[in-house]
Amino acid sequence: MARGALPEPPSRLRLGDLCSEALSGVLQRPGRSVLTMLGTVLGIGAFVAVLGLTATASGQIGEQFSLTRATTVNVADRPATEGVAPGTNPPTHFPEDADRRIAGIDGVRAGGVWWSVPGAPVVSGRPNGENEGTGLAVLAATPGAVAAMEPTITAGVTMDPFVQRTAQPVVLLSQAAAKRLGVSRLDAQPAVFIGSVPYTVIGIYSDVQRQSGALLGLVIPASTALAQFGNPGADPEHAAQALVATRVGAASVVAAQLPLALRPDAPEAFTVVPPPDPHSLQDKVTSDLTGLFLALAGICLLVGAVGIANTTLVAVLERTREIGLRRSLGARTGHIAAQFLTESTALGTLGGLVGTALGVVTVVAVAAARDWTAVLQPATTLPAPLIGSVVGLLAGLYPALRAARTDPLQALRSG
Repeated sequence: MARGALPEPPSRLRLGDLCSEALSGVLQRPGRSVLTMLGTVLGIGAFVAVLGLTATASGQIGEQFSLTRATTVNVADRPATEGVAPGTNPPTHFPEDADRRIAGIDGVRAGGVWWSVPGAPVVSGRPNGENEGTGLAVLAATPGAVAAMEPTITAGVTMDPFVQRTAQPVVLLSQAAAKRLGVSRLDAQPAVFIGSVPYTVIGIYSDVQRQSGALLGLVIPASTALAQFGNPGADPEHAAQALVATRVGAASVVAAQLPLALRPDAPEAFTVVPPPDPHSLQDKVTSDLTGLFLALAGICLLVGAVGIANTTLVAVLERTREIGLRRSLGARTGHIAAQFLTESTALGTLGGLVGTALGVVTVVAVAAARDWTAVLQPATTLPAPLIGSVVGLLAGLYPALRAARTDPLQALRSG
């Protein structure tokens, strides 16, 4: 430097120039850049889609977990078999006053005992008629069990304690059974035949809230069924059960008290099935789905990071002469490193943006196909492009450092 000459200011690289150079480097080979971004696109897309679909599916579980199911408790009987002669029906453990005992539990709206009548009795609409009721289930139920089913009565009346106490030969018909047996009006007190015994039709129902098997059958009093067809026995298909309708939020408490209320001397004789907890069900589905697919998203991001690192490293080797020329024109090592870091970050950011868009489209498409409500949390979608930027930045660290350490003289000679 000549005496008296002013020192040259250090070279500077403006942010606009840096971004322009990075964009030019990315667009220089668009095909390779697209392939490089593919791993990041898949990783970010999987990340957004997994979290979005998990939230959507969890919300759907909450919606489909109906209030009816949340207020239903079932009690299965384990019939006694010890000391019973072969070929006989062992007695059930349900007491005769099961309806009263169940109703005495706080939180119970209705409850009683029911079972499917064994032996497939012949059902017809006229004496000695053909089996017009083929396929119709004959259910025996106490008035409490019928009330717990919550039938929608379209004609006549429902079952009351009097018909149970006096073992009346009466029957409730489902709409399907009434149509099959030719019963449409009750003003003439029509009767249907179960076996050879006539049963007066006291009501017709079109729907039930619980025990959907009753929709394709008919219901007779439990006492009448015991007198006509005997004890249901130990056959799992016909064993007696209790159906209990509870108030909202009381199902778990009622389930814990039912065995003791029914049989204080042998509560172990019953198996109580309370409704599943919707929150635990949602949590299990959420954790399973999230853990599985986030692992897949992480693998995709790792592949994307390796792809960006490899492409950036190849770009450094291909542009060795350019690096030497820039250094000879005054570019500092930090400028070279910043340029390649910006290029890799730009690739990661573009991959993150495209992947986020694909993830959102996937969630919306799946929700629309399944007629669900799409759930996309801002905390999921907004940081996703930033994750792509971080992946690109980390992937470009080694190639950028290698480019910054390039000797400018050797770089120029190598060209």
